[in-house]
Amino acid sequence: MYRLVQMIREDLSNAREHDPAARGDVENAIVYSGLHAIWAHRVAHWLWLRGFKGFARILAQSTRFLTGIEIHPGATIGRRFFIDHGMGIVIGETAEIGDGVMLYHGVTLGGQVLTQTKRHPTIEDNVTIGAGAKVLGPITVGRGSAVGANAVVTKDVPPEHIATGIPAKNRPRGKDEKIKLVDPDYYI
Repeated sequence: MYRLVQMIREDLSNAREHDPAARGDVENAIVYSGLHAIWAHRVAHWLWLRGFKGFARILAQSTRFLTGIEIHPGATIGRRFFIDHGMGIVIGETAEIGDGVMLYHGVTLGGQVLTQTKRHPTIEDNVTIGAGAKVLGPITVGRGSAVGANAVVTKDVPPEHIATGIPAKNRPRGKDEKIKLVDPDYYI
C-alpha cells in the first residue's frame, strides 16, 4: 500500500513539473485524464501479466471510452510518464516506454506489421513526443531525444537527437535545446 501511495505522489508531482496549468494535487487527481489513463493502465497491465487478459482489455477499453487515451494493457510503461491533454493517444501492445517520458495529444506509438512479434516502438528515458506525432514500428527513440509535432518516425532516433518532419529526419539536440515545457518544433 505504501508503494502505491508513493507512486501516486510521484505521478502528481510529475504532473506539476510538466504542466504550468497544474494547480494542485487534488484538482489534478480529479481532472487530469492523462493521470487517470496511466493509473488504469497500471492496473490493466498487472492483470495482463497475471493472465487475466480479458479483464485487462475490458478495463483498457473502458478507460479509452472515458479518457480518449488508448493504452494496450500489454504495453510496458516506466515511472514519471506524463500525458498532456491526452485525447487521441494510442499506445500499442508491444510498446516500451522508459522513465520520464512525456507525450502530447494525438501521439501514436503504433505498429507496421500484423505478426505476433515486437511491432511497436521503444521509447527510452526522458523523451518528449510532440502533438500528433506518429512513431511506427519496432524502432527505438533514444534517451533524451525529442520528436516534433506531427512528425512521422519510422527509423531509429539516436540518443539526444531531435526528429522532425514527414518522414522524420534526425539531428543532434543542442545543449540549449532542452528547455522543459517547450514543444520540440520550437527548435526548428
